[in-house]
Amino acid sequence: MMIALRSPQEAYARVDLDARISGADTRELLAVCYDQLVSGIGTALFAAERGDNALKSRSLTRALSAVTALQLGVTGEGGVADALRQFYDAARRAILDSAIRFDAETLRKVRQDIVDIA
Repeated sequence: MMIALRSPQEAYARVDLDARISGADTRELLAVCYDQLVSGIGTALFAAERGDNALKSRSLTRALSAVTALQLGVTGEGGVADALRQFYDAARRAILDSAIRFDAETLRKVRQDIVDIA
């Protein structure tokens, strides 16, 4: 039982996420991905300040999952689709790089860019 190993906060967050995804339309799923990306990066920044490497790692993983879902959801060619692919790729690289060598300033910029787009 994976849920038994999580904190109560993580278990409730998972239930909330599952409820938001269940029956969501495309626009709502996009909003969920953006929320997960923004909160994942925000929590990773908080965890890094506190020296909580386990939480930082889980948060970066959540952010990476969200940006990957966003990348996979881009359809079409040229224009906005190409710009989104490029943006999501840069965000993904920043998250992956921070898993190896944490760069709070870059992650803050990526997070703000996501907030602006969302």
